Amino acid sequence: MSQALLEGLSMGMILSAMIGPVFFTLIQSSIESGFRYAAIVALGIFTSDLLYVVITYFGVSLFVQNPMFEIVLGYFGGVVLIGFGVVTFFKKAPLRPNSGGIPIAKPLKKMGFLKGFGINGINPFVLLFWISIAGLVNLKSDFRKVDVFVYYTGLLLTVFSIDLLKAYIAKQLRPLVTPKVMKNLNRVTAVVLVVFGIRLFKYALDKHLLLT
Repeated sequence: MSQALLEGLSMGMILSAMIGPVFFTLIQSSIESGFRYAAIVALGIFTSDLLYVVITYFGVSLFVQNPMFEIVLGYFGGVVLIGFGVVTFFKKAPLRPNSGGIPIAKPLKKMGFLKGFGINGINPFVLLFWISIAGLVNLKSDFRKVDVFVYYTGLLLTVFSIDLLKAYIAKQLRPLVTPKVMKNLNRVTAVVLVVFGIRLFKYALDKHLLLT
């Protein structure tokens, strides 16, 4: 069991080190709307990862044999990321970064959850990662059911904890963030989202062309 936990923690740290659209979205959310809002975004990311864990672990062979699902997710994910990027690019920076003392309205928190869930969930590369993890786990003949549970628990909690740490560190930088810096951060985040969106769309298109 301890070996499964150690492997899960290690894989979680590797996943957390990857820089993608989720990373930039999390940092931007913390600086612009505060740690609590970013924590809700992180919870959305965690929930989508958990959903993928359940789906891929119990149906990994189904996904491997259905490349069309991956293609559709790539097209859809590309369009959504590009859409998020365009909206973020033209979003007006607040006159003053949120100090954290003003409570965030419930609808905004819900939007934060959906934002984290959506940006992470529609990324086919996230799906591919969890498919590979499910395949790896299934190959471990010495893993009992409890070992599998401990492995995934360690992995998911590590990712979630590091996401919260990223958001907390970003919050500490808020006093140094001017409206101009916030505007530039929004634009950097927007460009990253659009680039990843185009990359996903091209990935899906290439896969589609190979099948036709």
